[in-house]
Amino acid sequence: MKKEQRKRIVDRHRDSLKRHGYHANALYWSSKEIQDIRFRVLSEIGIESGDALLDVGCGFADFKGWIEGHGKVVEFTGVDLSPDLIRVAKEKHPDAKLLCGELFDFHFDDESFDWVILSGAMNEQLHDQGEYARKMIARMFALCGKGLAFNMLDARTLKAHDLQSVEPQEMLEYCQSLCADVQLRDDYLPNDFTIYMRR
Repeated sequence: MKKEQRKRIVDRHRDSLKRHGYHANALYWSSKEIQDIRFRVLSEIGIESGDALLDVGCGFADFKGWIEGHGKVVEFTGVDLSPDLIRVAKEKHPDAKLLCGELFDFHFDDESFDWVILSGAMNEQLHDQGEYARKMIARMFALCGKGLAFNMLDARTLKAHDLQSVEPQEMLEYCQSLCADVQLRDDYLPNDFTIYMRR
């Protein structure tokens, strides 16, 4: 990601956190209920207690609290570009491993985690025809030992100049070029889809 793009994301989240405080709206979710629906669908890839999980673009590390609230304790690592969001996440989850930066800033070994998830972190419009998103997906898949689950905005129903949305079938075909076991979920929200990639 270009330096100016990183700065824009950091600045937007700093401003949003000042306006909303600790709330799903600070992460540009329309509501906590919508955030929870996405979390449920991500978790349904098969995450269980004791699994090591990497959350890319973790925000406040809310997924950790959500999945623990559903009786599953995971070894949680989160990365996020925003130092402001990571600061709040560390206050909320002092037992989590939380790192500030984008995924490519860190040198994790392949298959370092059982699961890798990403929720909403590829919605930023980068005007690159999805090139960065594809690189992210390939890297996240390399890091998982069991599987990867991520969501994106559905271009069939949502096209906005300031958000990146993609055609689900195109993304599915790209993921199938990396992995034999790929599943598309588009049955939970009208403007969103999730892809599971399992080893």
